[in-house]
This record gives sequence, structure tokens and C-alpha cells, in this order.
Amino acid sequence: MFVETNNIRLHSVTQGEGELVVLLHGFPEFWYSWRYQIPALARHYKVVVPDLRGYNDSDKPATGYDLDTLSADIQGLIERLGYTKAHIVGHDWGGTIAWHMAQKFPQYVNRLAVLNAPPPHRFVQELMSNIDQLRRSWFVLAFQVPNLPEWLIQQNLNNFVIDLLRGQAIRKGAFSAEETKIYQAALEKPGVIASALNYYRQLLWPPNWLSSTMRSPQKVESPTLVLWGKEDEFFSHKLLEGLDRLIAAPFKLQLVADCGHWIQQEVPQTVNRELISFLRD
Repeated sequence: MFVETNNIRLHSVTQGEGELVVLLHGFPEFWYSWRYQIPALARHYKVVVPDLRGYNDSDKPATGYDLDTLSADIQGLIERLGYTKAHIVGHDWGGTIAWHMAQKFPQYVNRLAVLNAPPPHRFVQELMSNIDQLRRSWFVLAFQVPNLPEWLIQQNLNNFVIDLLRGQAIRKGAFSAEETKIYQAALEKPGVIASALNYYRQLLWPPNWLSSTMRSPQKVESPTLVLWGKEDEFFSHKLLEGLDRLIAAPFKLQLVADCGHWIQQEVPQTVNRELISFLRD
């Protein structure tokens, strides 16, 4: 289905009834990354999984890839579905948006669950000061170059998808040849790659990163679960330090061994069990 929100249309997959759970995907994915969680959570909740702004079948405007606008997209989605708040679950970029919503727009967030995604201010701080995180995130800086990254990815899309998903997974079986083709097809749609890279460009646009590093972060008032694949090649464990001081509510951090960045696809049963336990607690 398509939902009009914040002057764009978001394509969304929905299943189940009850309290609202919104699942937010990361880069370079789309709703399909939650394929194992949707039916499990839909036994207890109304599950809505949008393609984020710029991805797959959602609208791909030239602007609006800053965290406030991306959060407003999800706030409008919640309201258009007839709810005042939702349980927000996010992975990677979806997790970044989830953190931002819980910190700046807490009235929309019931419970917060984040999978392998640091709070945005922590990521920017580490990127600027930690050589290990800079090494892991070299591509974030490469994406700042105009136009060239889009062209290079487009020319080599098949290998890009395989190297990023299967190559960075600890459990390689999470991404079959058929599944990587599904991701490639979503990225081939006109405008998707440029939109996806605009997330990174907006994050490191000087006024945005300066404001995120210079002001004191707002505390999260929602009960919070963080699930983290321990062998994540993209994020240093240093990003997890001090998270408890950011959360003024019940908080649980669960590290998952023998698992990389793509946690909900590498260990879907573990993620399903932890999410259901946390949301129903």
C-alpha cells in the first residue's frame, strides 16, 4: 500500500492488527530486509514496514534526507494509520532515524528497539575522532563526492550488492543468489542510488554534524532494546560505550556472537525472540 505523509508517498507493507510496530530498514535495503520479522510480529501487532524516502517504490524527491525530515515522514505515517504513537524498530539507517525520533520526538515513540545502529551524534563523534571508526566508515566519506559514487555503483551494481551484503555477513547463507538479485532490482529503480547516498551527505553536511556534536544529546525516555551483531565490520564497539547514560528508561543491550551487521537476516529467530519478548514485556 502507499501512504501519503509529509508531502510524499511511502510504499509500505503491512500485516496484523493491534498496537502499531513500525520497522525501519537500512542502507542499501528496503522493506524486504524485515521479511523474517513481519509474520512473527504480526501475530501480536499491526506491523508496518515502509520503504524509506528514496528507496524502492517510495517517492524519491531531490531533498529531505536530513534526520528531522526523515523522522517527520514516519510521524506522518503513524498518524495517517490512525495511531498517535508506535513501537519503533530500526536497523542501520532505520536505527539512526529511530534514535533521532526517540530523542527529538518522543511523543511518537512507545518502545524503541535498535539493531546495529549507533545514536547519530555518537557516530559523528567517533567518525571525527576514532581512527578505527574512520577506517570502518571510509565509504561514508567517499559518498560525499558528488555524482561519482552513483556512477561507480551503477556500473558495478551486481558486485556492489554481493560484496556489501554477502561479503560483510558472518553467516553467508543469509543472502542467497536469489535474494541478492532482489536487492539489486530494488536499487536499479531510477533515483534510488542517489537518494540513498543523500542520507550520508545530509548527515555530514557541516551545519548538521556541527549541531549534532556540539549540543548535549537529549535523553531517551522510552524503554530501549539494542541488539548488536558482535562481528559488525562497519561499527566499532566503542559506539556502545555510555549508551546507558543516554537512556532514562529501562535499557537492555544484547550482543549476538557469530553475527555481522545484517543481524535480522543473519539470526532471524534470535531477533524475533528478543523483539517479541521486549515489546510484550
